[in-house]
Amino acid sequence: MLALINLALLTGHVGREGSGVNPLRGQNNVQGGGDMGAVPNRLPGFQDIEDDEARARFEEAWDATLPLRNGWHLTEMFEAMERGELRTLYVIGENPAQSEADVQRARGLLDGLDHLVVQDIVLTKTAEMADVVLPAAAAWAETEGTVTNSERRVQRVRKALDPPDEARDDLDIVFALAERLGADWGAADAEEVWDELRSLSPLHGGMSYARLEELGGIQWPCVDEQDPGALFLHGRLWRDPLEGPRVPFHPVEHVPPVDELTAEYPIRLTTGRRLDSYNTGVQSADYGSPLRRPETLDILPEDGARLGVADGERVRVCSRRGELEAPVRYAAELRPGLAFMTLHFPDDVDTNRLTIEAWDPKSGTSEFKASAIRIEKIG
Repeated sequence: MLALINLALLTGHVGREGSGVNPLRGQNNVQGGGDMGAVPNRLPGFQDIEDDEARARFEEAWDATLPLRNGWHLTEMFEAMERGELRTLYVIGENPAQSEADVQRARGLLDGLDHLVVQDIVLTKTAEMADVVLPAAAAWAETEGTVTNSERRVQRVRKALDPPDEARDDLDIVFALAERLGADWGAADAEEVWDELRSLSPLHGGMSYARLEELGGIQWPCVDEQDPGALFLHGRLWRDPLEGPRVPFHPVEHVPPVDELTAEYPIRLTTGRRLDSYNTGVQSADYGSPLRRPETLDILPEDGARLGVADGERVRVCSRRGELEAPVRYAAELRPGLAFMTLHFPDDVDTNRLTIEAWDPKSGTSEFKASAIRIEKIG
């Protein structure tokens, strides 16, 4: 990522319309989750949890004392489970029992918790392991609120129908849980919560529900009711004279994958998504698509010929952590020695049995993109 940022800076593709580096998200509102503070080192509006002034504003508004240090990201949480420091987990809209790297290890750690609570719209594999399941509403049709896309555009979400049976809005569930724990937050109202956010996050100060509806969405930063929002960021870099500090380049040294290729494991497996499916298939696998096809191990035809496996042949795929069976699919777009699989059909092909839990210290994510494997004929 730093190398891509360096390239954008070097070529001048930053700070003006049609430029910049845009990471495509796996699902909608990932940006909104980060904006609201769903990361271990940030308060809403990307304010640093270790910034005393910012933290004091939230403590005053919330009448609570906040931690002075960063929290754990997801991979660190599993390490804390392994050390016995994390014994209870509350999972909202996540399916780590199928999405985590080295998934057999992850399932063992989840199974060893003292208490596991899962809040989701369907009964995921993680929910099946839970002590308590809280059925949630589908945010895109059954709740009020906002959604933020990758260009920082905040838009209104409006409730179209009631959730089924005992399912409830996430907001209602969290408010009810707070009440049972002794906190009186009043009635669960999405607009009131949003207005509180606006009062604490300078990026969102001018984004009232009325303005969001009137303008069809606003891109942050939007500091007050007269601010139209920002079409793009970092425009100051093109002003003469320059406003603020220059942006530094970051030296980037190549760090090879932790899972080394050897004579025993000579193939590099990378994982990713296909256009028609979400991550572990929870929200997409039950719906048909003309683009969909079953899970395969994609390899270069020349690699298939060298290994003696045919297109469509079922093979055994082994890594240092586990093994599985999958049909081969010849894919001419791959380079020699590279294989590709997805995580979309874990009930049929549990790809994360192969992946490694080692994680990148900058992003905090596991090396889903770089596992060492071997391919064996069956029988």
